[in-house]
Amino acid sequence: MHYYRYSNAEVSCWYKYLLFSYNIVFWLAGVAFLAAGLWAWSEKGVLSDLTKVTGLHGLDPVVLVLVVGIVMFTLGFAGCVGALRENICLLKFFCGAIVFIFLLELAVAFLAFLFQDWVRDKVKEFFENNIKSYRDDIDLQNLIDSLQKINHCCGAQGPDDWDFNIYFNCSSESKSREKCGVPFSCCIPDPAQKVVNTQCGYDVRKKSKSEWEDQIFVKGCILALEAWLPRNIYIVAGVFIAISLLQIFGIFLARTLISDIEAVKAGNAF
Repeated sequence: MHYYRYSNAEVSCWYKYLLFSYNIVFWLAGVAFLAAGLWAWSEKGVLSDLTKVTGLHGLDPVVLVLVVGIVMFTLGFAGCVGALRENICLLKFFCGAIVFIFLLELAVAFLAFLFQDWVRDKVKEFFENNIKSYRDDIDLQNLIDSLQKINHCCGAQGPDDWDFNIYFNCSSESKSREKCGVPFSCCIPDPAQKVVNTQCGYDVRKKSKSEWEDQIFVKGCILALEAWLPRNIYIVAGVFIAISLLQIFGIFLARTLISDIEAVKAGNAF
């Protein structure tokens, strides 16, 4: 790989170091995500036995952390080096990747709005698959518990969805103490209790459904999320706009720097 140095450089130092600063944040964030993901995997023993990666049938949140970390690290590195060394190839890679991610976000948002019923079915299927693997991974377990506690919900469409999990299934063959119950995150919290009662969901679904409302949340998490979105539409829109503006700003900086470098290179060719 060859780097060009120009005797009559007219590349804007302002754009150059602004793009470098922009990308150093990406790079450092990517390093942080990668470190957190690798640490979490080492705690679960995945690094010593990679077969555990495919052993979980639901979502492993650590995989998402690692993927985000790899993408941010790669883009940050390409942008930083490309800006400092005025390398057109790296800058074009960075710019193209940001454009692709931006267009992908727009496409996903548009398709999600256009095919709401399909998205709802896929979310339901996704949530049910993760309920099946609830006890298989501590990170997944914590993620589902947090989702249920924050949104005051239980299961994908209701508490009976916990029949998908072998530990909470009401089947007569099950010998689990959690049989016909729900996780503690489904329980309505008692303000008087300072210590979380992790057994509060035991045997709840053995009772009549009219008694459930006194002990657990009966609304499914899909309905809870659908109700949450309209109430927080301005926050969601604000976050989406802020992220989009940051991406557009990065694209602008990269394209401007590429144009400057190409102009200087063309000028020195004569």
